[in-house]
Amino acid sequence: LGQGYRLETVPADDIETALTDEVAVVLLTEVDYRTGRRLDSAKITRAVHDVGAVMIWDLAHSLGAVPVDMAANPAEFAVGCTYKYLNAGPGAPAFIYIRPDLPDDVQPALAGWMGHANPFAMDPVYEPGPAAERFRIGTPPIVQMRMLEAALDVWEGVSMQALRDASLGLSETFIAEVERRCPGLELASPRDPRRRGSQVSFHFEHGYAAMQALIAGGVIGDFRAPDIMRFGFTPLYLDEADVIAAVDVLERVIRDRLWDRPEFQTRSRVT
Repeated sequence: LGQGYRLETVPADDIETALTDEVAVVLLTEVDYRTGRRLDSAKITRAVHDVGAVMIWDLAHSLGAVPVDMAANPAEFAVGCTYKYLNAGPGAPAFIYIRPDLPDDVQPALAGWMGHANPFAMDPVYEPGPAAERFRIGTPPIVQMRMLEAALDVWEGVSMQALRDASLGLSETFIAEVERRCPGLELASPRDPRRRGSQVSFHFEHGYAAMQALIAGGVIGDFRAPDIMRFGFTPLYLDEADVIAAVDVLERVIRDRLWDRPEFQTRSRVT
């Protein structure tokens, strides 16, 4: 990394014990993309600040899935995407959050025209815009921005806590039904619903092929190496009937060994 810094990775269970006064910046994902495990972001942020380090949270699998309150979590920065639980669609813009009280001397790693304080002045001398505006780079993708705007309109008046409660209800039903009806699948997500995001993952030896068979049957989840089958729950447009229908298809895939068919064995680049 240069300037005497080095990058270190630690297991999730060792995060707090790894914090020392040598740590400068901590970057963590609040909800693990593989298992759905959710970290206690407020508690960890406090521990990071206790050693004088800067906290950055990746909220890609949090925003739109679980309540997020950056006012109560004093992290300096947060980043994430909008195409997942915010439903903005493929190619939707990413986002960055900067704590409002931080000074304006925070500099982006990549500066661009739209991050200029006055981009249409065409001044050859770059003057960064205020706060998060300086992190803009080039011309925004107008179509994708409009899709994001429409997606965000849907969230007006939605209670995130009510959505969270509904999500946990769906995921609890899914876990119970899968464990009852689909032998060979082992829960990879935390069993405690308070420690999960809005997804449930299962280990299965033939996970990739089984997921392809599921998709062919109209149930769209995804696979993460080496053996994780991942399912997301979005109560804005899914209900218990959808969950039961999905388990019906999964049960058939496992019971009839549909995953063993040749057409489901070839791995594509995107899993």
